[in-house]
Amino acid sequence: MVAPIVEEIAKEFDGQIKVFKLNTDENPNVASQYGIRSIPTLMVFKGGQKVDTVVGAVPKATLSGTISKYL
Repeated sequence: MVAPIVEEIAKEFDGQIKVFKLNTDENPNVASQYGIRSIPTLMVFKGGQKVDTVVGAVPKATLSGTISKYL
C-alpha cells in the first residue's frame, strides 16, 4: 500500500537521499532495536542517527514534508 509512494519519494529525492526497505519478519533484531511495532514504519536517518519516524500509511505530501525538514 505504501510501496508505490515510497518509490515516488525515492525518485523525487534522487541524489539527495537513499531509500531502503527492510523486511521485519526476516530481520527481527533490527525491528526490535528500533522499536518497530507497526507496519509500515518509515524512519529518517541523518548522519547515521534516527531523526524522525512516520508510522502508518500517510499521504505522499506528509512523507515529502518530513524528509524535506532534514535536507
